[in-house]
Amino acid sequence: MKTNPIVGQGTPLHLWQSSSRLAELPCVTIAELVPEGRRAVIIAPHPDDEVLGCGGLLQGLAALDRPILLISVTDGSASHPGSHRWPVERLSVVRPQESAQALHRLGLPLHSLKWLRAGFRDSQVAEGEEDLSQFIERYLKPGDVVFTTWREDGHCDHEAVGRASAKAAQAVGATLLELPVWTWHWATPEDGQVPWHRARKILLTPEEVARKRHAIHAFASQLEGDPQIGLPPVLAPYVLERLLQPFEVVFV
Repeated sequence: MKTNPIVGQGTPLHLWQSSSRLAELPCVTIAELVPEGRRAVIIAPHPDDEVLGCGGLLQGLAALDRPILLISVTDGSASHPGSHRWPVERLSVVRPQESAQALHRLGLPLHSLKWLRAGFRDSQVAEGEEDLSQFIERYLKPGDVVFTTWREDGHCDHEAVGRASAKAAQAVGATLLELPVWTWHWATPEDGQVPWHRARKILLTPEEVARKRHAIHAFASQLEGDPQIGLPPVLAPYVLERLLQPFEVVFV
């Protein structure tokens, strides 16, 4: 079984901020990634991954009036195991509501966004990976541009969703682009496991970063742990700061 690399506080922010490798990544515009006439499909393992991984991208897509399909693979109900404050039943209701509020804060009009909840089990996606691939394939069209979590991101669900999305995209002739989310925690700028040769940088304005920060703060459940059982927040401050740099990275 693969070792879980998401432990401790992870790679300090200053190592990423001072990285010449990151500074030198080629830049790409959202219009280049999703040309006019194409649809963007965002496939998020859990409610919040669509904002953490590409909250800036989503703002740009909305500004360009690109059609968007968002697929939430799970309801994120396993984020607080053993918690009486955040039990599974509460999280399964609250986390999708948090996503809706976050998208509103990003300025995405929900009436123009097609949003599917796939209903797969949080932390168990790999067990239904083939079913997920078939589910995704049913909703994809040739020419779609699919954004999902990187197949080596470090979280079991992120990796399973990445693999299932890749298979579905290939089957229908869609373009697959992968997003690092937990990679920023366990990797370093010199990490050979990261496909830096595929990495492109989407530059964000200070206003876009501020809206992304505001949207992330809609995920109250993830900003709170459960002190009674010694459970820290999923989105601790040091996690957030790594995800709120003035750019987002996609692997093309």
